[in-house]
Amino acid sequence: MQIYADNAATTKMSEAAIEAMTDCMRNWYGNPSSLYTIGQRAKEKLEEAREEIAALINAEPREIIFTSGGSEADNQALLTAAINGKKKGKTHIISSAFEHHAILHTLNKLEQNGFEVTLLPVHENGIVRLDELEAAIREDTCLVTIMTANNEIGTIQPIAQIGEICRKHGVVFHTDAVQAVGHLPIDVKAQNIDMLSASAHKFHGPKGVGFLYFRKGIILQNLIEGGAQERGKRAGTENLPGITAMTVALRKAVQSMDKNNAHMTEIRDYLINGLSEIPHSALNGDKNHRLAGNINFSFEGIEGESILILLDQKGISASSGSACTSGALDPSHVLLSIGRIHDVAHGSLRLSIGEDITKKEADYIIDSVKEVVAHLRSFSPVWRDLTEGKKEFILK
Repeated sequence: MQIYADNAATTKMSEAAIEAMTDCMRNWYGNPSSLYTIGQRAKEKLEEAREEIAALINAEPREIIFTSGGSEADNQALLTAAINGKKKGKTHIISSAFEHHAILHTLNKLEQNGFEVTLLPVHENGIVRLDELEAAIREDTCLVTIMTANNEIGTIQPIAQIGEICRKHGVVFHTDAVQAVGHLPIDVKAQNIDMLSASAHKFHGPKGVGFLYFRKGIILQNLIEGGAQERGKRAGTENLPGITAMTVALRKAVQSMDKNNAHMTEIRDYLINGLSEIPHSALNGDKNHRLAGNINFSFEGIEGESILILLDQKGISASSGSACTSGALDPSHVLLSIGRIHDVAHGSLRLSIGEDITKKEADYIIDSVKEVVAHLRSFSPVWRDLTEGKKEFILK
């Protein structure tokens, strides 16, 4: 049996997106910046996509620029808020301790250039507390950037309330919504969002394309200089086939969101209940306020990398952390941020299921994980020390 359970890393392109992409390559191949008819037809296609993407998140077309993905959009959003804030003497930024590295690494660079960064704790349940956020806002705060849903443990933040607090204090609010767009309802106006990042390959679109929403009135700072594409805010000929496919994928994802989430939530909870039967294991993140397809567990006494190798041999594709840091020896910064100690964080497993998951496949996953964990513990010196009382169990 082959089961793909790493949809948080990337999703399989939908047939509709593939068809739209190939059709665009064949019939809409002109450069949208060209003045002749073929180019102008491509320009019309580009603007149709912009209009639909905007409508799907309740934005205006002029508030959308297309990017190469979520990381680029994150970088441009943070750079924009930082430069605009500095012009007003505001150099303080608030974020959380378990953001994606596209955010954290950009914040590190901004710190090297004179900005001060406050990283809010996310506590054991992986959720930012609103009172701590509001208390952290200062007169010189230029930006709050909090992800909508975490890429590793799937916890969903109270985005509308965070946006409301930021709006009250006159602070720009950006959210990395890469894991959320196409999976959670997004309304940038109702949720008080000033800037938002998204990536197509997280909702069955192609890799290498995404978008940045920026509220009208925000002066967007350029990350890529060159031509006048995207109203001069993002140089480079637009990836029209990718943009077209992304639009189709997002439309389908939004249309089927309720049905898909209901099914995945049922299977997710079934998997959580089954894996909870493994002794000395723990679910990471809030049990209820999490993405419908996310299951993240820690198993004491073993290494996450070993779990992945053995599960792969059984036909199950999973992850022990975010795909962007796979191969690193350090434990997940996300798990450390919710209080997991290094030894426990190392033994983590992330399953991110898709809407096509079946109950039969869920049973196979549960049985396989139980078997793999038992096997690895059978020759683990750490597990031996724990069971012989030489060490105390952390996960009761």
